[in-house]
Amino acid sequence: MTLPLWHIDAVIGWERPSHCFISSVIPATRTVEDGEFVVHRPFPTRSLMDFDPFLLLDEMGPVDYAPGEAKGAPDYPHRGFETVTYMLEGEFGHKDSAGHSGTLRAGDVQWMTAGAGVVHSEMPGEEFTRQGDRVHGLQLWVNLPQRDKMIAPRYQEIPSAGIPVATSEDGKVSVKVIAGEVLGVKAAIETRTPILYQHFSLQPGAKIETAVPKDFRVFAYSLSGTGLYGPHAQPIRPQQMVLFKDDGDTIMLAAAIMLAAGDEPLEVLLIGGVPLKEPVVRYGPFVMNTEDEIRQAVIDFQAGRMGAITH
Repeated sequence: MTLPLWHIDAVIGWERPSHCFISSVIPATRTVEDGEFVVHRPFPTRSLMDFDPFLLLDEMGPVDYAPGEAKGAPDYPHRGFETVTYMLEGEFGHKDSAGHSGTLRAGDVQWMTAGAGVVHSEMPGEEFTRQGDRVHGLQLWVNLPQRDKMIAPRYQEIPSAGIPVATSEDGKVSVKVIAGEVLGVKAAIETRTPILYQHFSLQPGAKIETAVPKDFRVFAYSLSGTGLYGPHAQPIRPQQMVLFKDDGDTIMLAAAIMLAAGDEPLEVLLIGGVPLKEPVVRYGPFVMNTEDEIRQAVIDFQAGRMGAITH
């Protein structure tokens, strides 16, 4: 097979012992939550249950809502893990049983540590629902280590303007640093376990080598554009998850040279963390280490010990 010139250029000189190779590629599964809310989910699915220390990744939409059609997730509990909500387009209002409320808009990030338990809702605002618009965002579930399962709930909310951005020397690659560090730029968010969460934007033809700690498990999730991943420059389509082997300390990313007027820059998330290597027992919105702890979580929720949202 003859490779196009942009592919050859991406491959030559890239393969080095320190580079992380690809172990597998998982397509996201389209699913509808609560009968109405469309998400694309690479895990948990039949192909991949989790990616320690991560429990779930949902790409919400993209979906265009007509006036009056916008959907959300009404009151539901969490215990034992963290949720990270990152809005790309549109907005969501949120409330919880501790009296916390606010609105996430395009580019904003909310890192919610559920800990011992909180009842939470994520719903579009009245004006957004009335007018209709596009919704596109992501939610990542991060497991908590056993020692932190029952800590007090906590929120970290960072507006788009407050998220650090790193830029490559040639200006062709920019990175929103949600967690971790890249190109000498550190995130503003504090995490309970060592984690990286980075949103790369690569202009057509751009490529980058980014360092990752050797004890991290790392994956990439493609949002848009044609991407080439790993030392063999494997082409990956949007809404696919790329799992990297734990065999190096450098991730290779590249964007194909624009061949048509409609080609897009590469938009990709790079996410990784130190595996907890602890037992995981999950029951819907509760993630603990034993079945007894799950039963207790259900009892506590039903008894109102996680509170209720005042609407």
